[in-house]
This record gives sequence, C-alpha cells and structure tokens, in this order.
Amino acid sequence: MSGIVTFFRRNAVAYMFLTPWLLGFIILTLYPMIYSLGLSFTDYDFTQPDATQFIGLGNYVKMFGSAFGLSEFTASTGEVIRVDPYYMKSLSVTFTYVFVSVPLKMIFALAVAMLMNQKLRGVPFYRAVYYIPTLLGGSIAIAVLWRKLFEKDGLVNGFLAVLGFVDLPGWITNPNYALGTLILLTVWQFGSSMIIFLAGLKQIPQEYYDAASVDGANKVRQFFAITIPLLSPVILFNLIIQIISAFQAFTQAYIIGGGKGGVLNSTLFYTLHMYIQGWTYHEMGYASAMAWVLLLIIGGFTLLVFRSSSWWVSYGVGE
Repeated sequence: MSGIVTFFRRNAVAYMFLTPWLLGFIILTLYPMIYSLGLSFTDYDFTQPDATQFIGLGNYVKMFGSAFGLSEFTASTGEVIRVDPYYMKSLSVTFTYVFVSVPLKMIFALAVAMLMNQKLRGVPFYRAVYYIPTLLGGSIAIAVLWRKLFEKDGLVNGFLAVLGFVDLPGWITNPNYALGTLILLTVWQFGSSMIIFLAGLKQIPQEYYDAASVDGANKVRQFFAITIPLLSPVILFNLIIQIISAFQAFTQAYIIGGGKGGVLNSTLFYTLHMYIQGWTYHEMGYASAMAWVLLLIIGGFTLLVFRSSSWWVSYGVGE
C-alpha cells in the first residue's frame, strides 16, 4: 500500500497535467464505447427506451445470417428477427472502395510528391494548390459539387460531348459507375498523403542517388533500390492512416448517394448503412453492433499491416 502511495506521490504532477485529457477520454470516448458495447446486445430503440430487451448475439446473427442462408431467426426473447439483407452488400461496397481507392490514392500522392521534390520553379505554389482538395474534399459543399459535375447533364458530360462522345451515362445515377466517381473523389484528396511523402523524400540523402548514378543505376533502379526502401516507414504510416480513413468514409456517400446508398445500393457504404439503421430505423442496438464489427475490421487490417511490415519496411538499421 505504501508503494502505491509513493508511486502516486512521485508522479502527482504528471497526473495533474494528464487529468484534463484523462477526463475527456473517459467521458467522451471510453464510456460511450462501453455503453455502445452493452447496447449491441439489445434491441434498443431510442424512441422507446422502456421497451429495450436483451437479445444476446441477435444483432450479430442479424448481420451475418444471410451469409449462412438465413432469412430470419428467433431471438432469445422469442421475437422473430429478419436478417439484414443489405449488410453484406454494404460490406462488399466498402471493401471494394477501400481496396481500390487506397492504393490509387497512395500511388498518385507518391507520384506528385516525387514531382514536387524536383528543383522546379514555383514548387511551393503548386504544393499549396495540390493540398487544397484535401482541405475541401471532405466537406458537404464539395460532395454536392461533385454530384453536380457527374450528373447526366453535368459539366463532365458536357466536356466529353464536346470531344465527340455520345450516349454518356449519368455517372452518379448509373450503378456501374457511381462507386467509381466516389473513388475518384477520394483519390483527388491526395494532398495530405502527398505532404507526408514529400517530407519523407526530403530525408533521403542525395549522396545515395549520386553513388547509384556513378554505379550505372538508372532512375527506375534508383526508385526501387533507394527511394522505396528508405521511404517504407512513411509508406507504412500513410497506408494505415488511409485504410482507417477509407473504412470511415461517410459524407461523400451520404450526399452523392442521396442518403440512401444510391441506385441499387451501389454506394451503400458501411458507415452509411449503420447511420440509416440507427437514425432512420431507430435501431441503435443494431447500429452499435455494426460499429463494433467495423472497429474489429479496422483493427484486424491495421494489425495485419503492422505484422507484415517486418517483411517490407526498412528502418535503416543495417539489414
């Protein structure tokens, strides 16, 4: 007991400074998380809180039941619950979005960062210009603008018509192209990744490239033998940040898809489906369960990337 008292007395100043953050974390993050975990095992409807019942894993069966051929099941309360027919579709749309948009965005950001790393006139100006879409891209105004641009009678089709293209589709309303336009919007917001890549590129000593040139290595060889290995810690950081951000994408899908997932649910993102379940159908218990599954998915991918980093990330320790 005296050891604990001594420990807190010795670190009292540090804990005093940490107290505001700890209070914020406990009240605004930890408590809501634990509360939502409890809700995920109930049929909680915030318009009828007195009718809340504990249904065990019912919400999770409702999510994944269709993967096992179920259309409905009986919960522990005796209530027959219909399996969510759109959950697997939302997973499919989200995984497609993440697996396509994240690599494209990183490749594009790295390409522009390498261009910005050259000794060219006006680079600071272009660097700021390229960062503007990142500042604006997540806003509702840009999502609305993007929707107007890609409508059937929008500016994009008008420009393509001038070039001679005919029978152009409505890129937003056509289920074959709707998700692609959202991916394009995400790639357009490459500014933050570009800045991080650019900072990493500037840390690579020029002497390495000079030595490689003397040895006869061309630019492609230098890119794969010097740039990529020395930039791999930055790539790892960017990859994790972009994966987490992509799984949480919501605003663009909500605005461009009209808040309902678009035509044939082609833009029914996971977060949008969760929002619809919680706030449109008032099924907060089910939405809480979806949130926890999303947390596990993001955590699983993050862990996978971290575990694989020992294969492809170099920290310059001489391996």
